[in-house]
Amino acid sequence: MSFRQRLAAWIAGPQPPPVVAPEAPRKPVAVSAEAVARSRIAPAKPDAEKVNPFKLLPPPEGVVPASGMAMDESSLPAQAWAMQQAAAGLYNEGMAWLGFPHLSELAQRPEYRRISEIIATEANRQWIRITTVGEDDKAEKIKAITDRIKELGVKELFQKITEQDGFFGRAHLFTDLGQTEGPELATPIGNGSDKVTKAKVGKGGLKGFRTVEAVWCYPAEYETSNPLKPSWYKPSAWYVQGQKVHATRLLTFIAREVPDLLKPAYSFGGLSMSQMAKPYVDNWLRTRQSVADLISSFSVSGIKIDLAGALNVDADGLFRRVELFNNLRDNRGTMVLNKGTGPNDPSEEFFNVSTPLGTLDHLQAQSQEHICSVAGIPLVKFTGITPSGLNASSEGEIRVYYDGIEALQEKFLRPHLTTVINLIQMSEFGEVDPAIGFVFEPLWSLDDKAKAEKRKAEADTDAIYIDSGVLDPLEVRKRLASDDESPYAGLDVDDVPLPPPGDEDPPEPEKDEEETAEAEA
Repeated sequence: MSFRQRLAAWIAGPQPPPVVAPEAPRKPVAVSAEAVARSRIAPAKPDAEKVNPFKLLPPPEGVVPASGMAMDESSLPAQAWAMQQAAAGLYNEGMAWLGFPHLSELAQRPEYRRISEIIATEANRQWIRITTVGEDDKAEKIKAITDRIKELGVKELFQKITEQDGFFGRAHLFTDLGQTEGPELATPIGNGSDKVTKAKVGKGGLKGFRTVEAVWCYPAEYETSNPLKPSWYKPSAWYVQGQKVHATRLLTFIAREVPDLLKPAYSFGGLSMSQMAKPYVDNWLRTRQSVADLISSFSVSGIKIDLAGALNVDADGLFRRVELFNNLRDNRGTMVLNKGTGPNDPSEEFFNVSTPLGTLDHLQAQSQEHICSVAGIPLVKFTGITPSGLNASSEGEIRVYYDGIEALQEKFLRPHLTTVINLIQMSEFGEVDPAIGFVFEPLWSLDDKAKAEKRKAEADTDAIYIDSGVLDPLEVRKRLASDDESPYAGLDVDDVPLPPPGDEDPPEPEKDEEETAEAEA
């Protein structure tokens, strides 16, 4: 401060402090009780639509004839009651059958398709073995049945049926006896082994089998008044594109039945794997897309400038500057920023904001694992990804999965597969042999090392039994010859090899007559 400035300040004397206007008190945020009550209401989805899970969906045009009698809500008192309860909002979760068009659309997605294809492949991969009980030799019959099964492609048909049940919740197998239209299709053909079957299926009468998708079949007749009858909510006939077909000719496969109240709404089908997995697949698709979007824009770069001033002075120049920045935004490029010389020439400041991506892979993997959990399929089967970590192995999970597949074979495939084999016997021999049956081949198979260890353990056991007199060597030889997995399968049992030289028992010395007499005395 100069001398003149100090003299002027001394003459003016002390100045009063500047007057500062008091700050107005802030008003508190007022939240009404009504606003709190409204906040408890969950926002509705924009495309949400109330659905009635008990409402019957009409069949496709042409499936039911115009003069045919089809059940509707008015003929089902329990169905009408359930629809009223659902319409009133009582205990209604909004879960309804998706319908064949939407289920057909979902079958295009690999997430849905792989679930049904994996289950169908595993359930029919090892297939079956025709067996017999008793001592009678029935090798010729077994060979004839096996050849006919292979000729008709029964294994491929049952694999396709298992896939269709996974896609739609219901599948059908048509028995072709030479009629594909006419009133004869509405008559029963029995269960495959009874008197009705013997009268309907003559020798050579079976022409083949064909699968029919559920969308082309609609229930024609079923019991709705007496739950004690065997036909309660079980169609005895189906309309197939206007043609009435008896249920014994059109075998119905349902792996996951729904409760009786939902059966009419599901067109008397079951719950499809696609519908079961849909919430989890939706979460996976949303997670997958969100991760992809986040990765594509996880790093945001920019330049801090006087935006308001730039827009007022030269808006076009601002956009050209942004375009130049984007064109040079590369690790191999060089970015040039304005240093600035004063208020009229402000400087530019570069900044970058990055989102951490450390746990995205775990979140995405968990979302995919949820699909496997609802389908009951091990991750290595569904994705081909092996477990990671020390001593990680999926052997236990695969064994548990095979247990579930074997249970599915017994519940889902065996009943109608028994009917199919009986029909083949009736067509081949004119009768059904009750001693002939079948077993599903085991899904779990040992590797070469484990098989060798198993054979060695069996050989040691056989040697102990033979030495102790429990078994005869010929019995062991027969078992080895009849075991298909044995290296000695088909061995000639009667052609017993001679023991090697030196292994024979030494002959006993001859005794003279005196020694013999003394021994007898």
